[in-house]
Order: sequence, then C-alpha cells, then structure tokens
Amino acid sequence: MAPSTQAPTAAELQAQGHTPMMAQYLAIKAAFPATLVFYRMGDFYEMFWADAEKAARLLDITLTTRGQSAGQPVVMAGVPFHSVETYLGRLLKLGESVAICEQVGEVTGKGPVERQVVRVVTPGTVTDAELLNDKTESVLLAVHPGPRQTLGLAWMSLTQGTVHLAECSALAGSGQGGDDELQAWVARLAPTELLYGADVSPAFEQRLHALPRLLAGSGIRLSLTPRPAWQFDAQLGRQKLLAQLQAASLNAWDAEDLPRAHAAASALLDFAEHTQGRALAHATQLRVARPNTLIDLPASTRRNLELTHTLRGDTAPTLFSLLDTAQTGMGSRCLKSWLLEPERDRSAATQRLAAIAWLQAWHNGQGLESLRQALRACADAERIAARVALRQVRPRELVALGQTLHKSHQISQLIHQYHQTLSANISIKIGATPPTPTGWPALLAQVAQHLLPPSGCAELLQRAVAPEPAALVRDGGVIAHGFDAELDELRAIQGNCDGFLLDLETRERARTGIANLRVQFNKVHGFFIEVTQGQVDKVPDDYRRRQTLKNAERFITPELKAFEDKALSAQERALAREKWLYEQLLDQLQAHVPALGQLARALAALDALGALAERSLTLNWCAPEFMPQPGIEIRAGRHPVVEARLAEGSAGAFIPNDTLMGPKARMQIITGPNMGGKSTYMRQVAVIALLASMGSHVPAQSCRLGPLDAIHTRIGAADDLANAQSTFMLEMTEAAQILHSATPHSLVLMDEIGRGTSTFDGLALAGSIARHLHDKVQALTLFATHYFELTEFPATHHAAHNVHVSAAENGADIVFLHQIEPGPASRSYGLQVARLAGVPGTVVNHARHALAALEAQSASHQQQVDLFAPPPASATPEPSAVEAEVARLDPDALSPREALEWVYRLKKLASTASNA
Repeated sequence: MAPSTQAPTAAELQAQGHTPMMAQYLAIKAAFPATLVFYRMGDFYEMFWADAEKAARLLDITLTTRGQSAGQPVVMAGVPFHSVETYLGRLLKLGESVAICEQVGEVTGKGPVERQVVRVVTPGTVTDAELLNDKTESVLLAVHPGPRQTLGLAWMSLTQGTVHLAECSALAGSGQGGDDELQAWVARLAPTELLYGADVSPAFEQRLHALPRLLAGSGIRLSLTPRPAWQFDAQLGRQKLLAQLQAASLNAWDAEDLPRAHAAASALLDFAEHTQGRALAHATQLRVARPNTLIDLPASTRRNLELTHTLRGDTAPTLFSLLDTAQTGMGSRCLKSWLLEPERDRSAATQRLAAIAWLQAWHNGQGLESLRQALRACADAERIAARVALRQVRPRELVALGQTLHKSHQISQLIHQYHQTLSANISIKIGATPPTPTGWPALLAQVAQHLLPPSGCAELLQRAVAPEPAALVRDGGVIAHGFDAELDELRAIQGNCDGFLLDLETRERARTGIANLRVQFNKVHGFFIEVTQGQVDKVPDDYRRRQTLKNAERFITPELKAFEDKALSAQERALAREKWLYEQLLDQLQAHVPALGQLARALAALDALGALAERSLTLNWCAPEFMPQPGIEIRAGRHPVVEARLAEGSAGAFIPNDTLMGPKARMQIITGPNMGGKSTYMRQVAVIALLASMGSHVPAQSCRLGPLDAIHTRIGAADDLANAQSTFMLEMTEAAQILHSATPHSLVLMDEIGRGTSTFDGLALAGSIARHLHDKVQALTLFATHYFELTEFPATHHAAHNVHVSAAENGADIVFLHQIEPGPASRSYGLQVARLAGVPGTVVNHARHALAALEAQSASHQQQVDLFAPPPASATPEPSAVEAEVARLDPDALSPREALEWVYRLKKLASTASNA
C-alpha cells in the first residue's frame, strides 16, 4: 500500500541508533502518523510507544517495557493475532483507525523480516464480517464545499460497491429556523466516517464537528477524517468515476453536471483504495440523488417516530425491529433502506405492493413459507461478493457463497414453477390501477431474472474449495482434493508419512535387535530414532547422534534424513501451492463479481419483500391505495409497535382510530388528557403514511394516501445541553425548521407547542404557528395542544376542525378510552392524571381549590382576545430585498471574489429600492 506521507527510510532511522526492527517499525509508522499500527510479530500484533499507550488505555491491555532503541526504553503492548477482530471492533466503535502491518517476506537471518501495511481499517471502510452489523451498512461520506454556496457529496458502502453523488446548498441554518441541508443529508445517510478537505474554512469545520451529535441517538458514531486538499479535484474525480464505470461519459447516469460531487468522489475513491490496498473492482454502479426525489425524513422525525432506535437509543422496540423478519443480513439492510429512503414518486412503492400481493397469493399454496426457508439457508452474498472483489474473502465464505448460488438457483426455479401454476388464479388488487389477474409483477420478474448464478461459478467453487476448509489459507487444507494434481502429490507424501515411519521402525528393530526402538517426530528436531541408554551399544555405525537425553539417545540415519527432507519440503511446498492456487481462484472469480452483486441484490430484495408479505399476513395489515389529490384517509388505523407491545402483555387490545384529512380538512386540533393517546394517534398516522410510501402494507382496515414530500414532527421535550439549548429553545428551533420547510404536500405533527414558556407566551406562539400552518403552508397538520383557547381556531379557519381523545370519569378516577372523537375535549383531567401518578392527596386537593379559583377569575374577564386575527400590517413589515439577500449570506463560506460579487449585487438592489 502506498504511504500517505513521505516517510524516513529504515536505514536513516537505524543510523540514528535504532535497532533494525524498531527502525523498520518507525519507518512504517511515519507513513501512518494518525493511525494505530498493528505490527505483526509472530503470534501477536504489537504496538509501540504512543500507539501502545493509547491502545492500552482504550483496550485495557497490559503496557510493558522491553529493551531499548536509540537509548530509549521500548514501550509496547500487543494483542493475539487469532482474536484481533475483537480488538479491532472495539477500536472502530471508538472512532479509531488501524493499519494492519503483516510479514510479507521470508526469514533470511539477515535483518528483520520484510513487513508492509496490507490494509487500513477505518470506521467507514470496514469489510470484515466479524466487524460489521448484519443489519447496518458502514457508510463512507466525502463532502466538498464549492463556489456559490454549493456542497458536493459522494458516499458509498464498500460492501455494496455503489457510488452515490449529490449536490446541495452549503448554507448553514440561519439560526432563525433555516434548514441545514448538510445536516439533513448526514441524518439520512448516517455515515460512520466523513472525509473533508484539510483546507476548509474554520466555520465549515466547526459545522462538521457538530454533526456527530445528530447521530447520538441512532447508535452510530461518526468519525471525521481530514484529507489533503489536492485529493478533492473535480476533474480527477470524473476520471476516477469513468474508470470505475468503464465508460466514456457520465451522461447515462445524469452525472455530468456535478463538479462539486465529482471532487468529493475523487477523495472518496482515493481513500477507499488507500485503505483496501487495491482498486475497487466491484464499484461498478453509480447513482445520483437529486433534490426532491425522496420523502424528507428529518432527524427529529426519525427520532420521534422511533424508526430504527427508541428515544433511549435501543434498537427495539422500533418500527424497523417489528418489520424486520428478513432471513438474511442483506435482506434486512435492503428493508431498512426502503424504510428510511421512501421515494416521492409512487412507482417503486406500487411495484413492491404488487409483488407483496403476488407473494401473499402464493402463501395460500405455502409458497411464501417455502421461499423464506430457502432464503434462510443463504449467506450474505452481497458482502462476500465485495470481499471477493477486494481479495479479502476467506475459504469458508467461499463455501457459503457456493451453497448460496445453489440455493439461489433453486429459489429461481421455485418462483417460476409457482408463477406458471398460480398466475392464472391470482387476483391482485393494488392501488388505483391493479394489474391483470395473470400479471407477473415487474419487480418479481426483474428479481427472478437475476437469481440465476453466473455460468460456471458455482461449479468452480465446488471443485476448488474443500467442503470443510480451514478458517485461513495459511493453515492449509483449503483446496479440494482432485483440483490440482501437483498439490495432491505433495499431500500424498505427507499422508504416507505415518506408514513410512511404522515400516522403518519395524525394519530397524529387526536389524538392530532393539525391541523398544522408536521412530518419532517433533517440530524442533524433526524426525529421529530414539534408543534407551541401556541399548545404545547395539546402535549400528550408520546412526548419527541428533540429541542426548537423560535416559535415551536420539539418532538419524541417511535414509531417515532423506525422507525428512522430502516430507518437510512437501509440507512447505503444499502450503505454498495452496496459497498460489487460492490466489488463482480469486483471479478467476473476479470476472463473476458484477453478476454476483446483481444476484445478491436480487436475493436481498426478494427477502425484504418476503418479510413485508409475512408481516402483513401475521399482523393483519391491508394494502394502501394512492390518490392524486393531497389527503390521508385511514379507516381503523393502528400504531403497529404499540399494538405489538400490548399483544405481548395483558394490557388489552389496541383501540383503532380513523383519520380523514384533505383539502377541506387539512388540520386537526387535538385535545384531551395526558396519557389519553394524543401522541400515539399522531405517530400512528405518520407511521402508516411512511409504510405506505415505502411500498408496505399498513396496520389499518383501509388506507388512501395522497402525494407526500416530507414528514415533519415536533414531539416531546428535552434539553440539548451540549448545544446550550433549553427545552423551549429546542422546541422553537424545530418549529421554525418546520415552518420554513413544510409544503402543502407535507405531513406535520405538532405536539403541545409552546408549553416550554409562560402561559401567555406559549398560547400566543401556538396560535400563530397554527395560523401560519393553516393559511400559509397549508400542510396536512395534526396539532395537539392543552391550550383550550385553540379549540376556537376552527371557527375562523375553514380547513381546521377539532377532535379529542375521549376519557371517562369513574368517581375520583379517570378511564382513558383512547378513542378519537369529533369536537374539542371538555376538560384536561390534569388533576386526575396527577393522582394516578402518585402525587400526594393533599397536593391534589390544594390544586383543585386553586383551579376553581383560577377558573372563577378567568370567567370574570369579559373581554375576549382574538388570538387568530392577523396582525396589523405595520406590525409585520416585510423584509426589503437587501435584507432578504443578507439573511441568505454565509460570510465564512465566501471566497474573496464571491464576497466582492455580493457587494456589487447588494449595491444594485439598494439602488433599485431607492429609485422605487
């Protein structure tokens, strides 16, 4: 692997007084100054000096001192090579990177064995199965700020081999609610490592260092890695992409007009190749993410809806944990990507729904269960194919790949057989345009086409690799018997060893008359003939003494020496032959990598579809329909995760509710007691809309969904101490982002906005926010509140109406009915909830008297304030053109030339305004 910096040579370091081995280590370490170096010495990976101290602290391993080099004690710490994956995993979780330095030369007796870094393991470039989560991708992201406030992004998962490009605005959030597109992308991609140029501005670098907090609740730690500025080169990036795709132009991928993304791709590909020590032969796909193609799911929405992590950071119970019954890791990852990246265009969702319907019809003939059993026997072909391309695949993974290819062929046959026998009887209803009963869903047809293994690949693996190979090639026993005649001959020599030694022992006993003579072998002295001291006088003249023991002598004969040379040479030659044959096998498999990638993606999609079909049947979900006009129509909707949790215990059945929203009923003002189910109802509407948009069945009797471009949520209360933001500040920041970002095609959830400040402030803000959402944004809005004054809002706003969560009093107690009913709630039931929570009775009684006094005082006021009337025109002056332009500016992101251009632009705007 090429070093990242100019490093001193071992000879130069040795001249400074370092021992030859330490000089070799320091030369290697100088090329990787910011990376822990695992330096292979026998059965251990050793670290020295600062690396050793850091590793001892992070891994809780022993720190020791041994000898000196250049007059300084050699501080060292090490980990066993056979358990290195455990230590690597712990370091990667802490955001560290490790350079693996292996012995690559032969022992010559002249100086240390030649060593070199064979690969670098970083949080974003992990490919080892032992270090990866089966259900999560390890994403490497590169960002490059360009001119005119633009930002280029390029990202990939090395185990997938698809390079993604995008460009967005580089402007930071304005602090007045302006949406930060970089934060939105990071929240969506959840990368484990982010690359950026070392020459970025301090302000931009500060923004980058704030990003890891976005992922704090997602279970992913973001590592930031600066790279040399020259690596972010647009022209070089375009050339690298063309080379990966083996194309003359990027027009076929609609990627020619993305220079900032090309620059980011340059650094991305360079870093990936640098860490793997070779070209990325499997990275042959390119995708461009254009703005407004995906449904926007901000970080707050992912967190509040608990899509992949609970509010506490656990992976269950969440929507994904409920959905994920996929049989393979690649199926789980495919399902997660569908959930987190739903498209605004309904084509993909419609195709998935058609495929699910087909699989459900197949279930009547037990086809779906047979399919899932077959998938259960499949390995993670996607990651194995990537490791084949990177030449990091292990023998047992190749065996698993061969078995998966055979299973894939069987699955393909299974699907086609059922298609032929059942297609005439299938009746599929999906959306507004159901396919014909005899239809073959387009997605399943595409999947089935790619399930056939590449020609000759499975046969090659079966012939070449032993059925139960050793874990590593260096251990031998990897290549199958009969694959290579020379290897078989060398193994035969080893295999006949025991027979030869027994024969020799019998002959030598007869020749010498020594009845207890033994012929043996050990790794230190090789082959020998052992004779007890009492029988030494019978030893023939051709015996040569090899070792003297207390009670015996060990000898060797010319015949035994000749056999020893042949046997030991055969063992070494056999191992070398196996290594060579394994490398040749990987060479042959390279041609199959693209087809293996296609097959793996087909299996993953089929597995994800099977999981969705199974969930629908098991949980009694229905197929949603799509309509062209904005709206949500849900009959008997349920929150799937809450329902599943209730089913596990004895808390009773989940109470379903209807939701009807459209152009004439865009906003629901939701009132009712705490613990009554307002938040659950709001979340279930969002979850059902998201499930439908990803192409899944939904927990309802029926569901019709209009166009959707975003799901925004403002739910819950929590301080952000790291950013010095109070509960109310965080609440207002999220509300501002929603007001700036939402559109008439967005779904907005507002839960008790304004509660973090005084009553009058909160009420005034809540009323103004509701008015803005209704009049200006016109989004589909669920607005939960405890301000009963807001129940007057629908009286003056035609598209808003009141609903409430019903409850009933039983003496001094309250019973939550969890039913959404029309009209406002009659009261808050706050005192009853306090009593249920265990607040002392004296406190509750005092509060009841205080409440009565406050209500009497409120009733005595006769003047009614209209909270929802628009303010006087003079109270809200519109910003001037100059002010609007200045608000958009990010001074720290401007080059000197761009700053001068803005000055002239502002002067022109000011001149125009004064003339007007």
